[in-house]
Amino acid sequence: MGNPMRIRASIAGDMVEVKILMRHDMETGQRKDAAGAVIPAHYIKTLVAKHKDKVVFDANFGPSVSKDPFLSFKFKGGAAGDKVIVTWVDTAGDMRTDEGTVS
Repeated sequence: MGNPMRIRASIAGDMVEVKILMRHDMETGQRKDAAGAVIPAHYIKTLVAKHKDKVVFDANFGPSVSKDPFLSFKFKGGAAGDKVIVTWVDTAGDMRTDEGTVS
């Protein structure tokens, strides 16, 4: 399990803007360590964000995404106090779920 995500969700009019900072090394599988051995690929594969049990964002990532990825998206239908639940799964099978509150 990775480190907690920082999730900020704010409402402006009828749109909720969600900003997520994920802590993950995102190894591509192409780097080598000091001994010359290849560091195995280890990166976030999928990310799903839900609001009221409805998927509002669904993404598939690859090895080209940078370390500690930042993501921002918007959706309609949220209200102040609502929860946004974000879950990612990486190539090692690790999973992380965190939530943010719309303000």
